[in-house]
Formats: sequence, structure tokens, C-alpha cells
Amino acid sequence: MSTPRRQMPRRIYPLRMLGMGLGGMVVGVVLWERQASLYAWAGMVLLAFVWPHVAYLRTRYSADPYRTEINNLLVDSAMAAAFVPLMHFNLLPSVLVVTLTMVDKITTGIRRLWAHALWAILAGGSVCALLMGVHWAPETSMRVMIACLPVMVLHTLSVSMVSYQLIRKTARQNQMLDELRRMDALTGLFGRGHWQEQAEAALRRHHTTDEPACMLMLDIDRFKEINDTHGHTVGDEVIRALAHVVRGNVRAGDCAGRYGGDEFAIVLPGMHAKDALAIAHRIREQTEGVRLRSLPGIRITSSIGVAPADHRHSSLRAWIDAADTALYTAKNGGRNQVAGCMEPALLPAV
Repeated sequence: MSTPRRQMPRRIYPLRMLGMGLGGMVVGVVLWERQASLYAWAGMVLLAFVWPHVAYLRTRYSADPYRTEINNLLVDSAMAAAFVPLMHFNLLPSVLVVTLTMVDKITTGIRRLWAHALWAILAGGSVCALLMGVHWAPETSMRVMIACLPVMVLHTLSVSMVSYQLIRKTARQNQMLDELRRMDALTGLFGRGHWQEQAEAALRRHHTTDEPACMLMLDIDRFKEINDTHGHTVGDEVIRALAHVVRGNVRAGDCAGRYGGDEFAIVLPGMHAKDALAIAHRIREQTEGVRLRSLPGIRITSSIGVAPADHRHSSLRAWIDAADTALYTAKNGGRNQVAGCMEPALLPAV
């Protein structure tokens, strides 16, 4: 049984004591006004103040506490409905008790519990009416109205708090799902979809405000040979190592992502080409110094292409193509180099 199911009976116990106890106080005011019989008072005490503890003991010693608690919730509905004939159908408290009982069943989120509770309400009210007789006195006095106020206020606040907590929990879960959607599981960098969204935004800002931006495309040199020689596990370790270097060289507002396979991409908004080239050289140098614990003899190098955003880039595809062109210039120049697509010559490794 899952943890939420296991915790449900313990969580409901104090709420049941509070709800039934407040309801019993309202019923007690009505019984006092109409000078009810000892049997009516005994019924009220049994339903409001004894039943919550019986329900808790039933779940505590049950082989299936969750299923037993669902049955207890249906019994709650039947007993709340039994209050109505006890009060001679006094209008306000009768409507209040039945309505709040249904609200409680709906807010549990348990499938179709509210529908089963309707039958329990009809059964509980009918049985109590047969035992105690049907007496019609719907008038509600000011004293009874005042007695109903704590129930209305406390129940509304408690339901609101539960709803608030549920909304907050759902928001946190949605945020976590969004983070998972945006992140690449292997590297911890952004995934390609989110990276492209940020790159498009940077290019739009460049077109509208002339804000500078640069794109870096990185590729692990001879990565296929590493995979074929040492296996995909080592290949993944190499990819993670380069991702670690990349994370250490980007700013909070930059967007570094895994573009595909062993290729990485970085968007540097607000950055000119010379500063982007400096970052590219640092990444290249630090990558060359990486050593794997499992295979310290492997030498890892990277080729990097740098492309500043340009008004001639009519689309993100054009900007990516420019960065790719610079990347392959670096590779064709001997690898382990940095090239800028707008630079007149290859920038050699330092």
C-alpha cells in the first residue's frame, strides 16, 4: 500500500473528531431547545463523540486500513444524515450538516465516493427517522444560527487550506516536470528544445534592438573512436566530463545545451564575438586537461565554432548553420581548435 494511502486514516482521525464534534454541538443546541428525550441525546453523543474513536480503532486493526477508512467515510455520511431527524429537520443545521458532509467526500478525490455517500445519507436519514419518528419543525432560531457559525467558518477554512496545499503541491510537481522536460538527463544541461527556444529569443532581440549575442557549437574530437574502442559507458563519461567543463564557463543568463550526440551548443546573449571567443578558448583548454578516473590515458579534445548573431541570419536555422560552418572549419583545420565564422582566419589553439 502506498504511503498516502497508509497515512490517510491517521490524517482523517483528528478531522473527524473536529467535524463530528462541532456538528454534535449544533445538534445539541437544537435538542436543548426542543427539550429532547434521553434517547435523542444518547444518539447524538454516540454519533458525534463516540463514533470517531471507533472509526480510528477499526482502521488501526484492519488488514486493509485504506478500504476500511473508505467504509468509515460512508458511515460518516450516514451518521451525519441521522442528525437531521434528531433535529426534527431544523432547516439551517440540517442543510449545513448534509452539505458539508458531501463537500468532505468530494474533496477526498476518491473516485465516485460522493455518489456512494448519497446512498449512505439516504439510508442513515431513513433509519433514524424510522427509529425516532418523523417530526417536522424546520424553524431555525437565532441561537441555532449562532451555533452553526463555528462549523461554517472552521470547515470553510479547513477545506480552503487543503485546497491551497493541493494547488501548491500540483504547482511544484508541474515545475519539476517542466524542469525534467527542459533538461538533458545525461549531462544536466538543457535539452535541445529548450535551447532552441532561448536561441530564437536571443536572435529576435538582436533583430529588434541590436543586442549582441553569440552561439558556440562544440564537438568532441574523434568521439566515435572512443565509443568503438572503450564502449558507450566510457563515451557517456566523456560527454558528462565536457558538460561539466561547459557548466563551469557559462554565466547564469547563458543557455548551454546538448544539441545531439556528442555535440553541444551555447547561446551567449549580450556578448560580443571577442568575449565569446575567449570563453571558447577556455572551454577548449580545460577540456584538453580532463582525465577520466577509469581511463586516465584517454586524451579528450574538442573543436568549437563561434558565430555572432547577424541581421543576415533570417532564421535560427541560418544562425545554427553559421556556427556549424565555424565548427567544421575548426575540425578541418586539425581539431582541438576554435574558429569564428566571422573571423578572417582560423584562431589556433593556445
